[in-house]
Amino acid sequence: MDYDHIIVRYGELALKGRNRKIFTNKLHENVARKLKDHAKIKIKKTRDRMYIILNGEDPNPIIDKCKVIFGIQSLSVAIKVENDPDKIKESALFALREAEKVKTFKITAKRVDKNFPIGSQEFNHVVGGYILSSTTGYTVDVHNPDIELHIEIRNEATYITSKRILGAGGLPVGSSGKTLLLLSGGIDSPVAGYLAMKRGVQIEAIHFHSPPYTSDRAKQKVFDLAEKLTNYGDKIKIHVVPFTKLQQKIHRDIPYGYSMTVMRRMMMKISEQIARNEGILSLTTGESLGQVASQTMESMHAINEVTNYPIIRPLITMDKTEIMHISENINAYEISIRPYEDCCTVFVPASPKTKPKTDKVVYFESNYDYQEEIEEAIKNKETVEITQENNMENEFIDLL
Repeated sequence: MDYDHIIVRYGELALKGRNRKIFTNKLHENVARKLKDHAKIKIKKTRDRMYIILNGEDPNPIIDKCKVIFGIQSLSVAIKVENDPDKIKESALFALREAEKVKTFKITAKRVDKNFPIGSQEFNHVVGGYILSSTTGYTVDVHNPDIELHIEIRNEATYITSKRILGAGGLPVGSSGKTLLLLSGGIDSPVAGYLAMKRGVQIEAIHFHSPPYTSDRAKQKVFDLAEKLTNYGDKIKIHVVPFTKLQQKIHRDIPYGYSMTVMRRMMMKISEQIARNEGILSLTTGESLGQVASQTMESMHAINEVTNYPIIRPLITMDKTEIMHISENINAYEISIRPYEDCCTVFVPASPKTKPKTDKVVYFESNYDYQEEIEEAIKNKETVEITQENNMENEFIDLL
């Protein structure tokens, strides 16, 4: 006898009604991809949960991988037995003895199979009595036990578990479409990408690179951040856009206080065009309301004016402490604080407008034509695909 299954519980997915199959199929696909190196396991999907059949595999590394898969509410290692009272009692006793530093226990039975001859409450007493009569040193504590043995009697079999491990929650990545993440290399944008993924969004990324003002180390920092995000989903394609020429022109042409606003508008125009070319339906940013001059209500209104695309802002109501906490939890913080500047810090005016007027921005832009520089930047973008197994570093796989 041994723990031979992992039960995967869906959580929010169970509320999806007629669309549930779309979400559970995507979760099954994501779990299978994440566990592809575990050759012995089998994955069985049912309407309201998933079972990973271990076939002798160590459950611990499998659980560690599954804990970061969005769409999983919780996991439990389980013993599967027939719906036979004696076999269930023996398995419950085995599970109790396998637990460490346990003196008190509680039995919680759930009879889904109504053909099982003993009701849930009565079976709690039956199993508890069997354990007490078969052992010494254990006592029942229904309020604060050292271990709670869950016995779920389903139509096909009974599953005995002793611990519920919290999953990542959310929706399976890829079940809610795709977004283009503006990934700068700072603290905020990777967190925004992570939270978008938690709602089932698959991400591609765009990074604006301004050599020689920004270095290859700054670009590598972005690749490293993307590699961290692949831990929660699939590979991530990054579009690296050369921004120096356009940024220099903006710096020359636009009054100093408005140059940052115009720069952000050009980023949005380029991002929208690349998103359209890639079949992507939204943009995602790491903006937090009021955090910096470009993230005031007035600034965002002026910047948004150039795009009709939906802009996802997962951090909009968060303060910096909350954002940093998530950054640390996803192991991105130490990368984000590497001292390599990105293009957003280049040519930043000492006193940027915090309440820019949209009509003034449009007027300043109307005196110049940036379309040639925009098209050139898009044409000369470089695209790299980041995977969890192989962070490509500086090797671009597709020059577009």
